[in-house]
Amino acid sequence: MNLLKLGRGASRALATVAAVALFAAGNAFAQYPTKTIKLVVPYPPGGATDVIGRVIAQRLGTALGQQVVIDNRGGAGGNIGAEAVAKADPDGYTLLMGALTSHSIMATLEKGNLRYDLSKDLVPVAVVGSVPLVWVVTPSLPVKTLKELVDYAKANPGKLTYASSGAGAPQRMCAELFRLKIGADMIHVPYKGSGPAMSDLVGGQVVTMCETVPASLQLIKSGKLRALAVTMPERISMLPDVPTAAEAGVSGIEVASLFGVMAPAGTPAPIIAKLNAEIQKILATPEAQEQMLLQGAYAIRMTPEQSGERIRKEIAQWAKVIQEAKITSN
Repeated sequence: MNLLKLGRGASRALATVAAVALFAAGNAFAQYPTKTIKLVVPYPPGGATDVIGRVIAQRLGTALGQQVVIDNRGGAGGNIGAEAVAKADPDGYTLLMGALTSHSIMATLEKGNLRYDLSKDLVPVAVVGSVPLVWVVTPSLPVKTLKELVDYAKANPGKLTYASSGAGAPQRMCAELFRLKIGADMIHVPYKGSGPAMSDLVGGQVVTMCETVPASLQLIKSGKLRALAVTMPERISMLPDVPTAAEAGVSGIEVASLFGVMAPAGTPAPIIAKLNAEIQKILATPEAQEQMLLQGAYAIRMTPEQSGERIRKEIAQWAKVIQEAKITSN
């Protein structure tokens, strides 16, 4: 009988300790943040990821009552900064502002070479923006629609050249997806960045490319490039007269460059939820949307769960393209 009473007493004590611990943890989450948050941008200052990160950071700091500072850690295609966040303490004070499509591509392309696993070591806080891509050609090429480009590629196997800004770039993957969909033999010409690729495209050294709208918009408006289709499910405000790829007769090549905030795996769900809720409020403001649009990005509002599903789809899509196209990181 005494043993039974002792057992019940111990159970009550344990329950009390657990309740106190749960209350303390809940109280800590409610008080978060109590110090500066670091938002790692894995690219040099000035690029789209950096600017979008600063749009989020400034307003997030105001909303949370703590400073959110940008930490630019460029190198290795964004992997140095991403790895630093993946290995950081999962306490909500170190976050990643990443180009999620590029990270998803590299996670497949460099599998086994990276020292972190995108799908295991990082968790999504929120996908925040989407930069559309557009199919462009040099005006000297005798095609005016995407369907005509398909016909030209099939009629001239091994002659149509397409540029890209690197093996792991969304521009390359978009073109490879297009090539696989239409079943045409096309020649890939890689460049070290969009700038040199666009320069040669304008000059006619290569004839076509799938490029981000911000990088090609002025060249399209000036007539130096011809836009055939945007790789989005709907037409976009920056190029309202340009049809979608599906409208132009080629379905299944919806590609955008996604941007978003991620945290180390193990970050408590209440912290993720709090960050997501504040980011959603930021993205709902016309001011934030306008500043993002200046970078060619359309604001997206997603829950952590929706963001995670979108990233999983990105990884699966590009893994299939990389395998079928036999793309390597070299």
